[in-house]
Amino acid sequence: MNVLTLIEQSAAQLEAAGVSYGHGTTNAFDEAAWLVMWRLGLPLDDLDSVENQPVAQEQIAQVATLLEARILTRKPAAYLTQEAWLQGMPFYVDERAIVPRSFIAELLMDGGIDYWLHTHTHAVLDLCTGNGSLAVLAAMVYPDVQVTAADISTDALAVARINVDKHSLQTRITLVESDGLAQVPGVFDLILCNPPYVNSQSMAALPAEYQAEPVLALAGGTDGMDFIRSLLKAASAKMAPDGVLVLEIGNEREYFEAAFPALEVVWLETSAGEDQVLLVTREALDAL
Repeated sequence: MNVLTLIEQSAAQLEAAGVSYGHGTTNAFDEAAWLVMWRLGLPLDDLDSVENQPVAQEQIAQVATLLEARILTRKPAAYLTQEAWLQGMPFYVDERAIVPRSFIAELLMDGGIDYWLHTHTHAVLDLCTGNGSLAVLAAMVYPDVQVTAADISTDALAVARINVDKHSLQTRITLVESDGLAQVPGVFDLILCNPPYVNSQSMAALPAEYQAEPVLALAGGTDGMDFIRSLLKAASAKMAPDGVLVLEIGNEREYFEAAFPALEVVWLETSAGEDQVLLVTREALDAL
């Protein structure tokens, strides 16, 4: 058996088992490729060069064990491999933090928010940082900024610490335990936030893979806007006069617009469309 055949057989198993995706892959083949190549110690982004490589019986057995764990536990693959990739960068992750998948990462890497920044943009906050991936990417994209990465969860911050150290950004990223903005020191030119925003009805219907993640990082109350309400009330005081807030709300645009009908925002285009991430200026927040 070669690598490609093993991946195809593994994909068929995942498909038959009815597992759910969305934590780095969107289909059975890509999920199987991730698990198989990780287990075999092969480069995850270069299947073409290894697809005909033979696989030993012992390796097949190791893949079978990993696949069984994925199917029986319904844990996202990232928790089984303790590695997630975001915009081509590797990050450590475990059950203490949500699996990173924010569309804000795209905007950072492709310059999607650069128009609203300035030469004097030096202070960045990643609120609800989780495993710290957005803070790391922001520090990489903007080499002149200092980043504060805040979260209410000490467990998540412990995972973020691993990633800050992994990418040697200890002098550029400061980790802060904070309930929203309450304990965050300073004023910021740019605030990034991928908060808990899933409404209660959607929470009740989440597949097991999402239920394996910390509820604190997902649940946003009846309409998904509980955290966001408190954030938008407090954000202006933490923003520079020309500061901006980039906020991810997933599929909750209808609830957002119902909750904040008078707030002027800019919807930013990502690979998921123009209703997942918004930008709001301090001026717009002050006008509320």
